[in-house]
Amino acid sequence: MTDTTHLASRIEDRVTAAGWETLTEELNEHGNALTGRLLTPDECHRITALYDDHERFRTTVDMARHRFGSGQYRYFTHDLPDVVEELREVLYPWLLPIARDWAAKLGQSAPWPDSLEEWVAMCHAAGQARSAQILLRYGPGDWNALHRDVFGDMLFPLQVVIGLDEPGADFTGGEFIMTEQRPRAQSRGSSTTIPQGHGLIFTTRDRPVASKRGWSTAPMRHGVSTVRSGRRHTLGLVFHDAA
Repeated sequence: MTDTTHLASRIEDRVTAAGWETLTEELNEHGNALTGRLLTPDECHRITALYDDHERFRTTVDMARHRFGSGQYRYFTHDLPDVVEELREVLYPWLLPIARDWAAKLGQSAPWPDSLEEWVAMCHAAGQARSAQILLRYGPGDWNALHRDVFGDMLFPLQVVIGLDEPGADFTGGEFIMTEQRPRAQSRGSSTTIPQGHGLIFTTRDRPVASKRGWSTAPMRHGVSTVRSGRRHTLGLVFHDAA
Protein backbone atom coordinates (compact mmCIF):
# COMPACT_ATOMS: atom_id res chain seq x y z
CA MET A 1 0.00 0.00 0.00
CA THR A 2 1.28 3.48 -0.89
CA ASP A 3 2.11 5.78 2.02
CA THR A 4 0.19 9.00 1.29
CA THR A 5 1.09 10.84 4.51
CA HIS A 6 3.70 13.17 2.98
CA LEU A 7 1.69 13.59 -0.22
CA ALA A 8 -1.39 14.64 1.75
CA SER A 9 0.64 17.09 3.82
CA ARG A 10 2.08 18.82 0.75
CA ILE A 11 -1.26 19.08 -1.01
CA GLU A 12 -3.05 20.16 2.15
CA ASP A 13 -0.52 22.95 2.64
CA ARG A 14 -1.01 24.18 -0.92
CA VAL A 15 -4.80 24.10 -0.65
CA THR A 16 -4.75 25.84 2.74
CA ALA A 17 -2.51 28.59 1.34
CA ALA A 18 -4.79 29.20 -1.66
CA GLY A 19 -6.31 32.40 -0.21
CA TRP A 20 -9.86 31.26 0.43
CA GLU A 21 -11.28 34.65 1.36
CA THR A 22 -10.36 35.99 -2.07
CA LEU A 23 -11.45 32.79 -3.82
CA THR A 24 -14.83 32.95 -2.09
CA GLU A 25 -15.29 36.58 -3.16
CA GLU A 26 -14.48 35.69 -6.78
CA LEU A 27 -16.83 32.70 -6.75
CA ASN A 28 -19.62 34.87 -5.37
CA GLU A 29 -18.97 37.53 -7.99
CA HIS A 30 -18.21 35.44 -11.08
CA GLY A 31 -19.09 31.79 -10.41
CA ASN A 32 -15.44 30.73 -10.88
CA ALA A 33 -12.07 31.43 -9.29
CA LEU A 34 -8.50 30.52 -10.24
CA THR A 35 -6.31 29.06 -7.48
CA GLY A 36 -2.56 29.14 -7.11
CA ARG A 37 -0.45 26.08 -7.86
CA LEU A 38 -1.93 22.89 -6.42
CA LEU A 39 0.28 20.40 -8.29
CA THR A 40 3.94 20.50 -9.32
CA PRO A 41 4.88 19.96 -12.98
CA ASP A 42 6.15 16.46 -12.11
CA GLU A 43 2.84 15.59 -10.44
CA CYS A 44 0.98 16.91 -13.49
CA HIS A 45 3.10 14.78 -15.81
CA ARG A 46 2.49 11.66 -13.72
CA ILE A 47 -1.27 12.16 -13.88
CA THR A 48 -1.14 12.81 -17.64
CA ALA A 49 0.87 9.61 -18.13
CA LEU A 50 -2.01 7.61 -16.60
CA TYR A 51 -4.23 8.36 -19.59
CA ASP A 52 -2.98 5.33 -21.54
CA ASP A 53 -3.28 2.97 -18.55
CA HIS A 54 -6.70 1.52 -19.48
CA GLU A 55 -7.15 -0.32 -16.18
CA ARG A 56 -7.33 3.02 -14.34
CA PHE A 57 -10.62 3.97 -16.02
CA ARG A 58 -14.17 2.67 -16.03
CA THR A 59 -15.14 4.16 -19.40
CA THR A 60 -13.90 6.35 -22.27
CA VAL A 61 -16.05 8.98 -23.98
CA ASP A 62 -15.50 10.12 -27.56
CA MET A 63 -16.99 13.61 -27.54
CA ALA A 64 -17.61 13.82 -31.30
CA ARG A 65 -19.61 10.58 -31.24
CA HIS A 66 -21.99 12.02 -28.65
CA ARG A 67 -21.94 15.52 -30.17
CA PHE A 68 -20.34 16.91 -27.01
CA GLY A 69 -17.59 18.58 -29.04
CA SER A 70 -14.34 16.96 -30.17
CA GLY A 71 -11.73 15.17 -28.09
CA GLN A 72 -11.80 12.41 -25.52
CA TYR A 73 -12.10 11.95 -21.79
CA ARG A 74 -11.97 9.06 -19.37
CA TYR A 75 -13.69 8.43 -16.04
CA PHE A 76 -11.46 6.97 -13.34
CA THR A 77 -12.56 3.90 -11.43
CA HIS A 78 -13.08 4.30 -7.67
CA ASP A 79 -9.47 3.10 -7.26
CA LEU A 80 -8.24 6.67 -7.65
CA PRO A 81 -4.58 7.66 -7.88
CA ASP A 82 -3.37 8.88 -4.48
CA VAL A 83 -2.94 12.47 -5.62
CA VAL A 84 -6.49 12.63 -7.05
CA GLU A 85 -8.00 11.15 -3.90
CA GLU A 86 -6.07 13.55 -1.66
CA LEU A 87 -7.06 16.58 -3.73
CA ARG A 88 -10.75 15.77 -3.37
CA GLU A 89 -10.47 15.12 0.37
CA VAL A 90 -8.61 18.33 1.19
CA LEU A 91 -10.62 20.59 -1.14
CA TYR A 92 -14.06 19.47 0.05
CA PRO A 93 -13.94 21.12 3.53
CA TRP A 94 -12.97 24.45 1.96
CA LEU A 95 -15.72 24.30 -0.65
CA LEU A 96 -18.39 23.15 1.80
CA PRO A 97 -19.04 26.53 3.53
CA ILE A 98 -19.46 28.19 0.13
CA ALA A 99 -21.92 25.52 -0.97
CA ARG A 100 -23.94 25.88 2.24
CA ASP A 101 -23.97 29.68 1.96
CA TRP A 102 -25.24 29.52 -1.63
CA ALA A 103 -27.98 27.08 -0.63
CA ALA A 104 -29.08 29.36 2.22
CA LYS A 105 -29.24 32.40 -0.07
CA LEU A 106 -31.41 30.50 -2.55
CA GLY A 107 -33.63 28.89 0.08
CA GLN A 108 -32.49 25.42 -0.96
CA SER A 109 -31.61 22.36 1.10
CA ALA A 110 -27.95 21.79 1.99
CA PRO A 111 -27.65 18.01 2.37
CA TRP A 112 -23.85 17.91 2.44
CA PRO A 113 -22.32 16.50 5.63
CA ASP A 114 -18.98 17.59 7.06
CA SER A 115 -16.99 14.77 5.47
CA LEU A 116 -16.63 13.83 1.81
CA GLU A 117 -16.79 10.14 2.76
CA GLU A 118 -20.27 10.59 4.24
CA TRP A 119 -21.48 12.57 1.25
CA VAL A 120 -20.21 9.98 -1.25
CA ALA A 121 -21.95 7.26 0.79
CA MET A 122 -25.19 9.25 0.50
CA CYS A 123 -24.71 9.47 -3.27
CA HIS A 124 -24.23 5.71 -3.49
CA ALA A 125 -27.30 5.03 -1.36
CA ALA A 126 -29.31 7.18 -3.78
CA GLY A 127 -28.11 5.16 -6.79
CA GLN A 128 -25.22 7.43 -7.85
CA ALA A 129 -22.38 4.95 -7.41
CA ARG A 130 -20.07 5.48 -10.39
CA SER A 131 -16.88 7.52 -10.15
CA ALA A 132 -17.16 10.95 -11.79
CA GLN A 133 -13.48 11.92 -11.67
CA ILE A 134 -12.32 12.78 -15.18
CA LEU A 135 -9.06 12.92 -17.12
CA LEU A 136 -9.52 14.83 -20.37
CA ARG A 137 -7.35 14.95 -23.50
CA TYR A 138 -7.68 17.45 -26.34
CA GLY A 139 -5.66 17.70 -29.56
CA PRO A 140 -5.61 20.28 -32.37
CA GLY A 141 -9.16 21.22 -33.37
CA ASP A 142 -10.74 19.67 -30.27
CA TRP A 143 -13.23 21.54 -28.06
CA ASN A 144 -15.90 20.91 -25.45
CA ALA A 145 -19.48 22.10 -25.80
CA LEU A 146 -21.14 24.11 -23.04
CA HIS A 147 -22.61 21.73 -20.47
CA ARG A 148 -23.14 20.89 -16.79
CA ASP A 149 -21.74 17.90 -14.86
CA VAL A 150 -24.89 17.09 -12.90
CA PHE A 151 -25.06 13.25 -13.11
CA GLY A 152 -28.12 12.86 -10.85
CA ASP A 153 -30.23 14.40 -8.09
CA MET A 154 -27.39 14.26 -5.55
CA LEU A 155 -25.42 17.34 -6.54
CA PHE A 156 -22.52 19.28 -5.07
CA PRO A 157 -22.60 22.82 -6.49
CA LEU A 158 -18.85 23.34 -6.97
CA GLN A 159 -16.15 21.44 -8.82
CA VAL A 160 -12.50 21.93 -9.77
CA VAL A 161 -10.55 21.51 -13.00
CA ILE A 162 -6.73 21.42 -12.86
CA GLY A 163 -4.52 22.20 -15.84
CA LEU A 164 -1.91 19.49 -16.45
CA ASP A 165 -0.05 21.02 -19.41
CA GLU A 166 1.58 24.43 -19.88
CA PRO A 167 -0.43 26.89 -21.99
CA GLY A 168 1.56 28.49 -24.78
CA ALA A 169 4.22 25.77 -24.61
CA ASP A 170 2.39 22.43 -24.71
CA PHE A 171 -0.72 23.79 -26.44
CA THR A 172 -2.41 26.96 -27.66
CA GLY A 173 -6.10 27.85 -27.46
CA GLY A 174 -8.17 25.62 -25.20
CA GLU A 175 -9.39 28.31 -22.82
CA PHE A 176 -11.94 27.33 -20.18
CA ILE A 177 -15.19 29.13 -20.98
CA MET A 178 -18.30 29.81 -18.93
CA THR A 179 -21.64 31.38 -19.74
CA GLU A 180 -24.12 32.83 -17.29
CA GLN A 181 -27.79 33.08 -18.18
CA ARG A 182 -29.11 36.42 -16.94
CA PRO A 183 -32.79 37.17 -16.25
CA ARG A 184 -34.46 38.99 -19.13
CA ALA A 185 -31.07 39.62 -20.78
CA GLN A 186 -28.56 37.96 -23.06
CA SER A 187 -26.05 35.52 -21.56
CA ARG A 188 -22.67 36.71 -20.31
CA GLY A 189 -19.48 34.79 -21.12
CA SER A 190 -15.99 34.54 -19.64
CA SER A 191 -12.78 32.71 -20.53
CA THR A 192 -9.84 31.59 -18.38
CA THR A 193 -6.44 30.20 -19.28
CA ILE A 194 -5.53 27.66 -16.58
CA PRO A 195 -1.78 27.55 -15.82
CA GLN A 196 -0.16 24.15 -15.35
CA GLY A 197 -0.85 22.78 -11.88
CA HIS A 198 -3.37 25.48 -11.02
CA GLY A 199 -7.05 24.82 -10.37
CA LEU A 200 -10.19 26.59 -11.46
CA ILE A 201 -13.08 26.30 -9.02
CA PHE A 202 -16.43 26.79 -10.71
CA THR A 203 -20.12 26.25 -10.20
CA THR A 204 -21.54 22.94 -11.34
CA ARG A 205 -25.00 24.22 -12.28
CA ASP A 206 -25.88 27.70 -11.01
CA ARG A 207 -25.03 30.35 -8.44
CA PRO A 208 -26.91 32.95 -6.36
CA VAL A 209 -27.08 36.49 -7.74
CA ALA A 210 -28.34 39.47 -5.77
CA SER A 211 -31.49 41.08 -7.16
CA LYS A 212 -34.01 43.73 -6.08
CA ARG A 213 -36.15 40.95 -4.62
CA GLY A 214 -33.36 39.16 -2.78
CA TRP A 215 -31.40 36.33 -4.33
CA SER A 216 -32.09 34.71 -7.68
CA THR A 217 -30.57 31.71 -9.45
CA ALA A 218 -28.13 32.30 -12.31
CA PRO A 219 -27.79 29.13 -14.44
CA MET A 220 -24.24 28.57 -15.72
CA ARG A 221 -22.57 26.26 -18.23
CA HIS A 222 -18.93 25.52 -18.94
CA GLY A 223 -16.85 24.23 -21.84
CA VAL A 224 -13.49 24.53 -23.61
CA SER A 225 -12.62 26.66 -26.63
CA THR A 226 -10.92 25.10 -29.65
CA VAL A 227 -7.36 23.87 -29.13
CA ARG A 228 -5.30 25.40 -31.93
CA SER A 229 -2.10 23.38 -31.52
CA GLY A 230 -0.48 20.79 -29.25
CA ARG A 231 -2.18 18.62 -26.67
CA ARG A 232 -4.14 19.74 -23.60
CA HIS A 233 -4.84 17.52 -20.57
CA THR A 234 -6.94 18.46 -17.55
CA LEU A 235 -8.06 16.72 -14.38
CA GLY A 236 -11.72 17.19 -13.42
CA LEU A 237 -12.63 16.83 -9.74
CA VAL A 238 -16.35 16.35 -9.13
CA PHE A 239 -17.67 16.06 -5.59
CA HIS A 240 -20.66 13.84 -6.32
CA ASP A 241 -20.75 10.46 -8.05
CA ALA A 242 -22.70 9.54 -11.17
CA ALA A 243 -25.87 7.51 -11.61
